[in-house]
Amino acid sequence: MTDTTIATVGELIAALAAYDPAAPVRLATESAEFMDHTIGRVVCTPGDNDSDCVLPNDAPVVRISTGDSSCCLPDSAADALGWS
Repeated sequence: MTDTTIATVGELIAALAAYDPAAPVRLATESAEFMDHTIGRVVCTPGDNDSDCVLPNDAPVVRISTGDSSCCLPDSAADALGWS
């Protein structure tokens, strides 16, 4: 599997364009347990004021929060993400 990082809103929109807009969407997280989460709020805030981030301090950053934990991530999804 090729590791792909989405770094911009445009890259995220392009990655999602191939899928049915009515399909459910979840954030998959890799931690002690692989989990599926609904998407919470989407906000745009200034970059890192503490200067501990590689982003310029004054650059606006779109942040996507996790919502409710929906369930454990299915093995097929973990495989597709290259986590198994």
